[in-house]
Amino acid sequence: PLSVSPAADPAVISPQDPTLLIGSSLVATCTVSADFPLRAEDLYWTLNGRRLPAASYTALGPSTLSVALARLNGSRQQSGDNLVCHSRDGGILAGSCLYVGLPPEKPVNISCWSKNMKDLTCKWAPGTEGETFLHTNYTLKYKRRWYGQDNTCQEYHTAGTYSCHIPEDLALFTPYEIWVEASNRLGVAVSDVVMLDILDVVTTDPPSDVHVSRVGDLEDQLSVRWSSPPALKDFLFQAKYQIQYRVEDSSEWKVVDDVGNQTSCRLAGLRPGTVYFVQVRCNPFSIYGSKKAGIWSDWSNPTAASTPRSERVPGGCDPKGGEQNTTLRRELKQFFGWVKKHAYGCSNLGIKLYDQWRVWLQKSHKTRNQVGKEP
Repeated sequence: PLSVSPAADPAVISPQDPTLLIGSSLVATCTVSADFPLRAEDLYWTLNGRRLPAASYTALGPSTLSVALARLNGSRQQSGDNLVCHSRDGGILAGSCLYVGLPPEKPVNISCWSKNMKDLTCKWAPGTEGETFLHTNYTLKYKRRWYGQDNTCQEYHTAGTYSCHIPEDLALFTPYEIWVEASNRLGVAVSDVVMLDILDVVTTDPPSDVHVSRVGDLEDQLSVRWSSPPALKDFLFQAKYQIQYRVEDSSEWKVVDDVGNQTSCRLAGLRPGTVYFVQVRCNPFSIYGSKKAGIWSDWSNPTAASTPRSERVPGGCDPKGGEQNTTLRRELKQFFGWVKKHAYGCSNLGIKLYDQWRVWLQKSHKTRNQVGKEP
């Protein structure tokens, strides 16, 4: 009797594990080993577990059955689609993986930032279409511009799917070339090269210890204070800040652009008796005079505070010179409307101007009252 080697495969599929472009056609053959008493009419095909129609089969010999696949779609799984040759009783004789997809596109939109002037994190987009239906490998490469050798980034997915982190050993005052290579079974695509200096892409954590408080009884103002990000103390950097604030029941933020490098600011022209949410962010800029715009940090967590409620009651009367207080309060509101419009809210000039104007206004009222008392 014929002995069958346990290592012998029942059948062979050809081609084995082919890679094809979307829209391609394929004719695959299943040939049963002579050691197995199976004929072509005893066989059938499945693709991803679904039986393929007998009309697509052709017997090419006593023990060889082919199947024709036309206009193939992209693989349903990146590990390939399963094309399997079965015996009549459902047993699996042989299998092949079909990799059907597209070559990678050129990666685009590379952007990078550094949190400590020694590291670098970069992210990119996979191209205009993105989906290749095949496993596509992305490699971030970098080198010093004039004399460096190519280096390969190792820590991927640190800031999203298409990102990589270089933890250390980067030089300052040296331009780097950075690019991304995409590769899959159908080809390779290389991004444009980005040139950058670490000092131009430094960013920080958001400002910490953000406090929002009332300004005495002034019903249209809030004071905002915060601490510089700790990293700035170690760097040769200064910071500029931005504030955004919104009313509790609104999703629309108002941005204050002109805070400069102060770590406090007074918001004016607010609604009385209203809860406001406030956030601050930081943009470090090098004392070496980088011409780049700099990279803003994330916004700090929102901090909330409410303005005082207006104490005036319609038709009521203020004790202790209520008429004068009402006039003063109205004039203050008018003044702050002017400051907000013309003196840019958070500039030093605006706050100093207000303080000086308030002193002058109080002196003006005293003088007026004294004159009125003369016989």
